[in-house]
This record gives sequence, C-alpha cells and structure tokens, in this order.
Amino acid sequence: MTPADLARQVGESMFAADAASREFMRMELVTCEPGRAVMRMTVREPMLNGHKICHGGFIFTLADSTFAFACNSHNKVAVAAGCTIEFLKPGQLGDVLTCEGIERVLQGRHGIYDMKVTNQRDEVVAMFRGKSAQIAGTVIPQEGA
Repeated sequence: MTPADLARQVGESMFAADAASREFMRMELVTCEPGRAVMRMTVREPMLNGHKICHGGFIFTLADSTFAFACNSHNKVAVAAGCTIEFLKPGQLGDVLTCEGIERVLQGRHGIYDMKVTNQRDEVVAMFRGKSAQIAGTVIPQEGA
C-alpha cells in the first residue's frame, strides 16, 4: 500500500468515527494525504455569536479537526500536545470555510502542523499551529505495525 493510499484510508476511517466533525459541525473531509489534510464547512445560523459572526470556537474546531487528520495521516495515533490560533477575519453566515493543514516537521514522536482557514473568496480567516504527540497504536490495522 502506498503512503497516499494509507493516508486516504486513515482519513476515511477517522471521519466515519468522528461524529463531532461529520454530524454536529457538518464538516466535509476533502482530502487526507501524507502530512496534509483539507476540510470544509459552511457557516450556519447556529454558529453565529452575539456579533452575528461565526463564533471563534467553531473556526478553531475546523482547524483542530483538520490538524487531527493531518497528524494521523501516517497511521500512527497522534494527539494534540498544544496549539495556537490567530483570528484574522470574521466568518460570515453562509461563508464556506476551507482549512488546509500541512505538516512542517515530524521528528521522533512530535510534529508541527500549520492550518490555514480561508473563505470562499480565498481570504485568510485564521491561522492555527499545532504540535502533535504520537502515542501507542495505529488508526487502522496495518501489518508489521
């Protein structure tokens, strides 16, 4: 199995089990590749805060979910060890937010990943950086793992 095939299968398996992202947030997993993932969601009415813009927690959740798929794409179970987010532009009702997560460093058990959240006009809404830590296990069964 190629690394790309493995990453795709890991993404499909994780997404099928991820009720929070798939059902509650109504995210779409666009792609899961080795060290990279792309997810998308539409800003809906229940996601608006008192200023009638997307609550930052929902934008954070999109970035955090994308981070999870990117850092688990090698089929080694990884969890967040820390993260930061910078909100740069508000999300508006009806905006289609896309988050691309890219692995910057994977060294030993730790990885650094950058997530960029953009709207449908390709304007940057937020930047998120996450640090992952690999723990025991694989996402999907793999011979020799």
